[in-house]
Amino acid sequence: MTPRAGFAEAEITDYSMTAYIYGRYSSHNQKDVSIEQQFRDIYEFCRKNNIRVVGEYADRAITGKTDKRPQFQKMIQDAAKGRVQLIVCWKVDRFARNREDAAVYKGRLRRHGVRVLYAMEPIPEGAAGILLEGMLESTAEWYSANLSENIKRGMYDNAMECKVNNGKLALGLKKGPDGKFAIEPAGAAIVREAFELYASGLNVREITEAFNARGLKTSRGAAFNKNSLRVMLKNEAYIGVYKYGKVRIEGGIPPIVDKELFDRVQERIVQIARAPASSWSDVDYLLTGKLYCGHCGHPMIGESGTGKSGRKYNYYTCAKRKREKVCKKKPVGKDWLEETVVRETLERVLVDEVIEKIADEAVAIQQRERDESILNSLEQQLKETGKALRNIVAAIEQGIITPTTKGRMMELEEQKVELQVAIEKEKAVKPLLTRDQIIYWIKRFGKGDVSSERFRIQIIETFVRAVYLYDDELRIVYDYTGEKTSITLELVDGCDKDGAPECSALAFSSPPNIL
Repeated sequence: MTPRAGFAEAEITDYSMTAYIYGRYSSHNQKDVSIEQQFRDIYEFCRKNNIRVVGEYADRAITGKTDKRPQFQKMIQDAAKGRVQLIVCWKVDRFARNREDAAVYKGRLRRHGVRVLYAMEPIPEGAAGILLEGMLESTAEWYSANLSENIKRGMYDNAMECKVNNGKLALGLKKGPDGKFAIEPAGAAIVREAFELYASGLNVREITEAFNARGLKTSRGAAFNKNSLRVMLKNEAYIGVYKYGKVRIEGGIPPIVDKELFDRVQERIVQIARAPASSWSDVDYLLTGKLYCGHCGHPMIGESGTGKSGRKYNYYTCAKRKREKVCKKKPVGKDWLEETVVRETLERVLVDEVIEKIADEAVAIQQRERDESILNSLEQQLKETGKALRNIVAAIEQGIITPTTKGRMMELEEQKVELQVAIEKEKAVKPLLTRDQIIYWIKRFGKGDVSSERFRIQIIETFVRAVYLYDDELRIVYDYTGEKTSITLELVDGCDKDGAPECSALAFSSPPNIL
């Protein structure tokens, strides 16, 4: 970096030496002297000592550790090229706060004929100077170690009060005026939607693709991926748990999702991890993660087998029976069970009375969620941006014009355009549906082809929450608009629809129960 204008070298034209100058301040210490003040003192020192400044290097809000300072490292590399005879810093602790680091880098510079001077701590030549410099470096190292301890102590104290410590905040959270966590509405709406979509049956890949298609970003401003979404879905901060090191305080953060929803998501994550069906074959077991053994309550998983004729069969078996050989539940054919669940859903649940109830509740939910939606948050941000722009325009009209004013105005104009685009995208993606549109959409399922696997997936993922399979009974639990509805079907043994080791058939001695 070349020396800046504004630090003119008076009338001196015949310089005895050339130098790079270096400044730094740490984000941990709010009393650190600013870079500008450091450079003013350094330039004055150079002027008095007939030194020409040919380059500036500055690390802002960066730790004192030399290996982690990019501008410091660049200065050392540039100095090795032999362009200068000196590096001038404000004080000893600006160069290094560790005696070993200071010795290493000063030794490296000496090999290239470069010395280090300090504008505010002149060090004489000879043994006395070496002793003084060593004492100053020791003091700087002690200060650095002491500062580190104070920082850690302060962070622990902050943690005990559930205050925000350093680090990137999770999406949907921000630092409030009191230093504690507060909810950031736009991000919180994304978090709630992610939990709700996953709990409803969508997988991580489908959610990330949907979010990225809408241009939504993570807390780091990046596109979503499987890892970032999985981390989000497991983050206890979203149910109000404050964690820092060994400190754990429930209720220390304003919750974004309720614990019931969070637990459902964790349960599904575990179920999917325990159900390796998809890795055993190229067959999709549509009830994976939703089907449970009525005997022991464990998940039933997909499995393939070969009969005496050499034909391959697909069926569901109890995970506990397979792994521990203790459950008595017999395997059931895949195709028969999936088709039964889909047919019963269409015939017993998707009837006019239930459809109208779903539509009424869906309309009510849309209205309630509108106040917490991403769209509403974006519109609120647009209003605030517009207000800020009007304030700047008013200031300009009163003659208050500075480079900062102009820069802020351009920043707000860009932000306004980005928000307008995001709002239009959100409106296109999540329009408010009317009652008639919802009814029409649900009734379309009644015209689907049950033999189509894609259609069966749609029915199961949209309406089925869980299936409990007993030897003499099949219970299907539905979850729509937050309410559980279930039907119970009586079964008889002896069917061999899929040729699976064991199967069951439906038998109605009385109409199914709809709870």
